[in-house]
Amino acid sequence: MKTPIKVALLSALVIPGAGHFHLKRYKSAVILIGSSLAGLYYIISNVVEKSLQIVEQIQTGAIQLNDSTITTLLTQHTGAAETQRLDIATAVLLICWLVGIIDSYRAAHAQGKNKTGA
Repeated sequence: MKTPIKVALLSALVIPGAGHFHLKRYKSAVILIGSSLAGLYYIISNVVEKSLQIVEQIQTGAIQLNDSTITTLLTQHTGAAETQRLDIATAVLLICWLVGIIDSYRAAHAQGKNKTGA
């Protein structure tokens, strides 16, 4: 497998920045990995927090344990500020993923040209 495809797949399937790490572009790798992990952490912590609130309501008997009630609680909209922060975290994660894939492919392709002298 050629290096540009390999590093693009690393960034696409493992974590954004993995391809840069493979290319020894550590600064870019750390920035992409850190940014994507920060966005992912925020999204996951928000989901876990909401889930724990629902579990607590079930345990205290405030709501019944059935699919429709839980689905309603999960799909309830939170405040506008919280929704905006989740949207930003999701956008950061997606942008890091796309930049990681495209830039690692581009960098590997450029390195290959420099080695062959073309």
